[in-house]
Amino acid sequence: MASVNKVILVGNLGRDPEVRYTASGDAMCNLSVATTDNWRDKASGERKEVTEWHRVSFFGKTAEVCGQYLKKGSQIYVEGSLRTRKWTDKDGVEKYTTEIRGDAMQMLGGRQGMGAPAGGGGGGGGYDNEPTDYAPAPAKNKPKPSFDDLGDDIPF
Repeated sequence: MASVNKVILVGNLGRDPEVRYTASGDAMCNLSVATTDNWRDKASGERKEVTEWHRVSFFGKTAEVCGQYLKKGSQIYVEGSLRTRKWTDKDGVEKYTTEIRGDAMQMLGGRQGMGAPAGGGGGGGGYDNEPTDYAPAPAKNKPKPSFDDLGDDIPF
C-alpha cells in the first residue's frame, strides 16, 4: 500500500528566519510558523481561538530566499513533509522533535514597511515584485511534464 507524508501550511512567522550555513556552504533556514483556528462555541456563542506553532526547515536556495525576504509576521504558504529527529542532550537524555522539512515555499501578503502606502498591502514580508514560488529546480535530465500529464487530480 502506498503512503503519503505531506504537510501544507498557511501561516505567519513568529520570529525572523534563522539562516545558517554548513561547513560545505549549504544554507539551512529554520522558521517558526503559527497557524490559528477561529470558531464560535455553539453552547456559549463565545468566539474561540487556538494557535499552533510549527517548526519548518528549508535547505539550499529556498533557505537563502527565506532569510533574505521573510521576517517576523510574514505570511507564507509551505509544502513539505513531517520529519522526526532524535538526539541526546547534554545530560544524556534522549529527546525527539517533529518538524516540517519544507520542499516549497510561497510568500503571501504584500510589502510591509518598505514604501507601501499607509494601511495598504497585506500581511507582511518586506518584499514586492519578487518571484514568490520557490521550489527545488527540476532535475536536468528529467523531461518537463506537459499539461496532458496533469490528469484529473488538480489540487485547486
